[in-house]
Amino acid sequence: MNHKKIVIVGGVAGGATAAARLRRIDEKSTIVMFEKGEYISFANCGLPYYIGETITDREKLLVQTVEGMSKKFNLDIRNLSEVVRIDRENKTVIVNDLQSGTTYEETYDELILSPGARPIVPPIPGLNEAKSTFTLRNIPDTDKIKAYVDHEKPQRAVIVGGGFIGLEMAENLYDRGIDVTIIEMADQVMAPLDYEMVASIHAHLEEKGVQLILRDGVNSFADEGSKVITQNGKEIETDMIILSIGVRPENELAVNAGLDVGERGGIQVNEYLQTSDPHIYAIGDVVEVKDYVNNQPTMIPLAWPANRQGRIVADNIYGKQVTYKGTLGTSIAKVLDYTVATTGNNEKTLKRLGIPYEVVHLHPGSHAGYYPGAAPIALKLIFDKETGDIYGAQAVGTTGIDKRIDVIATATKAGLTVMDLADLELAYAPPYSSAKDPVNTAGYAATNIVDGVIETVQWHEIDEVVTSGGTLVDVRNPIELEMGYIEGAINIPLDDLRDRLAELPQGETIYVNCQVGLRGYLASRILQENGFEVKNLDGGWKTYSAAFYKNQQDCNIKTDDSGVAKVERKEMIDQKADVKIDASGLQCPGPIMSVVKAVKEMETGQILEVSATDANFVRDLPAWCEKNGHVLLEQQTNHKTIKAYIKKQ
Repeated sequence: MNHKKIVIVGGVAGGATAAARLRRIDEKSTIVMFEKGEYISFANCGLPYYIGETITDREKLLVQTVEGMSKKFNLDIRNLSEVVRIDRENKTVIVNDLQSGTTYEETYDELILSPGARPIVPPIPGLNEAKSTFTLRNIPDTDKIKAYVDHEKPQRAVIVGGGFIGLEMAENLYDRGIDVTIIEMADQVMAPLDYEMVASIHAHLEEKGVQLILRDGVNSFADEGSKVITQNGKEIETDMIILSIGVRPENELAVNAGLDVGERGGIQVNEYLQTSDPHIYAIGDVVEVKDYVNNQPTMIPLAWPANRQGRIVADNIYGKQVTYKGTLGTSIAKVLDYTVATTGNNEKTLKRLGIPYEVVHLHPGSHAGYYPGAAPIALKLIFDKETGDIYGAQAVGTTGIDKRIDVIATATKAGLTVMDLADLELAYAPPYSSAKDPVNTAGYAATNIVDGVIETVQWHEIDEVVTSGGTLVDVRNPIELEMGYIEGAINIPLDDLRDRLAELPQGETIYVNCQVGLRGYLASRILQENGFEVKNLDGGWKTYSAAFYKNQQDCNIKTDDSGVAKVERKEMIDQKADVKIDASGLQCPGPIMSVVKAVKEMETGQILEVSATDANFVRDLPAWCEKNGHVLLEQQTNHKTIKAYIKKQ
């Protein structure tokens, strides 16, 4: 074996993985790793949870130490050393020793660039004067934020940016008892998800007392950062500010060395992760990668790609010729009681690229409904109607989210189609799933579209259909309409449909909807068999109502006399119940039906306590109580379980 001298710029996921793999391949090579910070390998995805004190031991964040990794892998690791220039002609790097202030040269045979990315900090007026403004990217950032929270005891925080890190910080500051406001320029948080999928997260944040300001950005900071002024003129008092707007690649070394970079600044690499210089490789958050689904260049700063790329580069330096096939973008985040996950492309991306697609929305249970603890999952599958190829998937819920997205991500990488999803044999027992797993169900629903068995209409299309004179039949039971319905729909319950076909117009498309889409599908088949042209509202009322949820800024932002926005965290009180029922595991309208039955048997003035796990129950119950004249005394949400108290009038 031809022993080499390999220089690595940057540690953490990509650089540290490459170094360890290189040593396993060649015991005699010289491996030098430069890291301008103090820490070479840390769990950056765990940083928010250390601030929130879910993780209490700081040392657990340090995946590898300089001393430990140097000894284990026989590496020359130099932290607090910044590589400031690459001399490609002489194959050297210029290094600034940050401790001594001296500068020196180091030669290389092969060079790996893994400098990562840094937070975007726009030139906001008042930023330089703001005293308690933070970004979060590394251990020193974490230490600063945690020390401030521990010692200064802030009561209010503003987070600028609603991405994954912003929401994780919102959760962890909330867990520390801090009132949180999130400001996001777009009309939604979590850009990788489509709007209707993330709308339930908007509602959940506000139900927890987190103020969410959408379609608005930061105009300036005032009073040394104690006041945030938005572009729409809102003023928010705060004790601390977290800037979580996004990241940009640390590409200065590459640019100054004349290496090719893309439009967004990512270092361009070939399938072997080589830059435009064959002796220089680049990995991690700094590189421009190929989108696995659409084959277009993109930047996806996630941990799995960085680790995988580090291993591939090490293999290729020693002639293995392993290709990086692209990034699928599979990701997951915890947002208070919810889990949000996604893989592949969303609708926004496919529309931008002009790629035709179809969508199915489902709302299955996380496991068998008769086993305690089942909770609904909102699952979205995006695919090619002609071939059945999987383009992407998104899921939101309180449990069972990760394994569904992981299965679909695996199927996508394996080249399976939506038809194959129906054929997957997945583990089943009542505490874990249903005999027909949600992934199977998504496959069946999508296959029906591919095979032409059913046609659908989407949540954002149905209002215009009805306004234009189309006939929409709501096949739910009348009591379900008390929680909301689409204006202009006519109600014919599914069980009555066969007897009332004469009420429907001939010669035009009939649109049907139900709660989640299943009864709508059954109604569609009945109508099709009786000669009607039919389209089913995909995802039913549940998807439609979630998408048209209005966040508090559209309704009533809490302000004081001076117009300054305030956050008020809801304080829960204990109620004494005369009757208690448990509707956990039931999907809508199950919890409401349980309430109806119980209230009928109660005396006027008695209090009912009901527990449920269907997230829509939080919004359905107030509407039902108002419609029927009962008093909703209180609603609590505590770690996936909703508890409500109703006084019978």
